[in-house]
Amino acid sequence: MFPRVSTLILGVLISATQFLVAQQNTVCPTILLEDERDLPENIPGETMGQKLESLLFWSQEEKERRFSMMQSIYPSIVIEKGEQSYSYEQKPNIKPQWEDNTNLASYMEKNHIAGLMVIQDNVIQLEAYGQDVNSQTLWTSYSVAKSISSLLVGVALKEGYIHSLEDPLENYISEFKDNDYGKVTVRQLLSMTSGIAWNEDYTDANSDVAQMYQRACEGKEPHIITYMKELKSIHPAGKKWNYSTGETDLVGILIQKATGKSLSDYLSEKIWKPMGMQSCAYWLADECSNLNIGGSGLSASLRDFSRLGSLMLNHGNIEGESIVAEEWLKDATSPLFEVNDQGGGYGYLWWCNPDGSYAAHGIFGQMLYINPQENLIVTQIAAWPEAGSKELSQRQEAFIQAVRNALK
Repeated sequence: MFPRVSTLILGVLISATQFLVAQQNTVCPTILLEDERDLPENIPGETMGQKLESLLFWSQEEKERRFSMMQSIYPSIVIEKGEQSYSYEQKPNIKPQWEDNTNLASYMEKNHIAGLMVIQDNVIQLEAYGQDVNSQTLWTSYSVAKSISSLLVGVALKEGYIHSLEDPLENYISEFKDNDYGKVTVRQLLSMTSGIAWNEDYTDANSDVAQMYQRACEGKEPHIITYMKELKSIHPAGKKWNYSTGETDLVGILIQKATGKSLSDYLSEKIWKPMGMQSCAYWLADECSNLNIGGSGLSASLRDFSRLGSLMLNHGNIEGESIVAEEWLKDATSPLFEVNDQGGGYGYLWWCNPDGSYAAHGIFGQMLYINPQENLIVTQIAAWPEAGSKELSQRQEAFIQAVRNALK
């Protein structure tokens, strides 16, 4: 779908005529599904959870077609925007400078990139889209949503909905009383150091990440609680880092139980409206509980993902006041745990680099990169041919360096 690269805004969002399967809102209309193949009943799986898990194994054509309409395929809750929208100053596109023969067009085509944005010193330096994608397109975030859920913990902590990062989860999630996860603290959950067994292999249909939504609903209990309350500790809590999407879904449950609001409503109230986001957004919801899924499923425009980067770059400040707790801010983007032999680390659901930059990453190429020293934000939405690989990550890193070369 993305062989032709356009650096122009292509017009209005995909029009459609036939099918509508997502929550409607007069202010925030959703995409109508044109293609019968995208109707929920035609997605593999018996339950909605099984249909959601199937995305790990979609074809390239299915990914490129569906990543911009996830909110219309699966249960979702709207994130309303405010009446006023903030606009960046925009300059002519820079030309990223690779060390080999790669250029912007070839990078986008080879890696199935849907959109790229570079902002430095609060000015758009590059904005580029693939075919059928534009500034109004809402693209799924995958694990970029984890970092946004972490941000909302910082907000809830400042507002007192979450009393302490040392609180055990059972204080907020009653279903975890007498289970191993009940004793895990908020801080351990945020840093993925619960010590509880978890397999995040996206290529293994039997891994935890591929099985966590597969069961039938047990009343209104969230899928993720039903699955994870049976899991057992294998390491002392707080000592060993292990990447777990399940735990970030629990972060979402934590916020929603503590605040009494959906992630969508809380994000709209505290960030989307005050920040002047350009477009409404959507966040996938669990079919059993109608609670948002904290570890994935946020669909927003490229520009609004970039605005979230601006909020982080500005230490959580909106109109001169930080919306996040100082305690959260201190460690959120600090390398609390080393995760590779190149000096990379992990904070509170943010990936941290040795040079002080940090990022939110999602499978299939989603990225929000923030470099405070260079006042730089680089955002990417994509449909990589694989969930992830060393080669794809290296190409992404080379793109960031090519951008930095061009801005020198």
